[in-house]
Amino acid sequence: MHDTGFLRFPDGFVWGTAASSYQVEGAWNEAGRGLSIWDIFCRTPGKVWRGETGDVAADHYHRWPEDIQIMADLGLNAYRFSTAWPRILPEGSGRVNPAGLDFYDRLVDALLAKGITPYVCLYHWDLPQALQDAGGWPNRDIVKHFSDYARVVAQRLGDRVVNWLPHNEPFVAAVLGYLTGEHAPGLQDPAAALAAVHHLLLSHGYAAEAIREVVPTARIGIAANVSPIYPASDSDEDQQAAARYDMIVNHLFLDPLFLGHYPTGITDMLGPLFPEMPTEDMQHIASSLDWIGINYYSRSVIKNDPSAFLIGAMQVQPVGNDYSGMWEIYPDGMYDLLMRIQHDYHPAEMLVTENGICVPDGLDFDGRVRDIRRTAYLHDHLAQVHRAIRDGASVRGYFVWSLLDNFEWAYGYSKRFGLVYVDFDTQQRTVKDSGRWFAQVVKENGLARP
Repeated sequence: MHDTGFLRFPDGFVWGTAASSYQVEGAWNEAGRGLSIWDIFCRTPGKVWRGETGDVAADHYHRWPEDIQIMADLGLNAYRFSTAWPRILPEGSGRVNPAGLDFYDRLVDALLAKGITPYVCLYHWDLPQALQDAGGWPNRDIVKHFSDYARVVAQRLGDRVVNWLPHNEPFVAAVLGYLTGEHAPGLQDPAAALAAVHHLLLSHGYAAEAIREVVPTARIGIAANVSPIYPASDSDEDQQAAARYDMIVNHLFLDPLFLGHYPTGITDMLGPLFPEMPTEDMQHIASSLDWIGINYYSRSVIKNDPSAFLIGAMQVQPVGNDYSGMWEIYPDGMYDLLMRIQHDYHPAEMLVTENGICVPDGLDFDGRVRDIRRTAYLHDHLAQVHRAIRDGASVRGYFVWSLLDNFEWAYGYSKRFGLVYVDFDTQQRTVKDSGRWFAQVVKENGLARP
């Protein structure tokens, strides 16, 4: 018999959307904002699709009142956004730009006035270019600069903001920025990438301490792009390759945060590339979390490949499965990931801080955006979140990536993730069918069973 039941989420569940400064704000050279590494990277030929930039993006810097009203109309009770470091400290350290703080001050007040709780991320990859010129994340000096930046923002917003994320996806910032070169600053240096890993984590710890000094009630999290890992076959070689990949993608970041050390397998495998680190570094890193944010889009299926750089493991795309514009669609991975983190690390609280899909959608003749695949994706993944909660995972909230179609890094504007369609020529906003569906989920605090 068909089950027509309803999946209800716990009372007080957090329902939100997420965005990042460089991807939505625009206003790249207004009101005293300094240059970021993405301003430079986008202007480097061949780095970004069609040479596109975040100069205007979704023009959120000027259109934020409309965007907040859309969130309110959808009934959202939370919004996760990032502050732009170069907007607040144009040179990365030292001189504070009052206009930059004023912008986020107005944003927070407007969110609270609509009953929307702000979740403030301090770093979503738009490093001030001046700090990159001084060595960037591989340079240990950046840890103090980031802590100072955290203190400046907390002093301005901490009377109203309780939930803080110093970092979003440190794996991407370090590996894509300094190892593969796919993201700004576009370097390919294994030792620099591992130094960046450590300094991103260490700066998270110091920033958490700075925020807590200013805001004793602060709740500190991190948005981690962890992934469930599956071997491509039952062979010993593929299983060992999957374990190596797991160490790089998951353990390299979660073990220091929760266990206070790097996994021994990593240090054995990559030891000479690791930076020198005082023993007290781990104390700062391991004391930095009140909750953890999980960014999940897809799983990783891994096969052994001796020619693969550094770890001899390569991701493969299983044949015959459903795919989005970027990844395999695998809802069960959400459940597997949440349960594994609960089992291995016992976090007091988890939030799904990003989950979403890029599919090619557009305005139909009647002005609607019938993004059926996005609605199905969100429904199926939320069902897995509910299943994980039922089985003991400490998940307290869910943020869709993202509110608006925006600048998707090296993909430019070729990928759309939003619940809201943005015409980048006119900046007109149109709530997609998925947005209206999500509003109903929020209203009912649950969804129909799959």
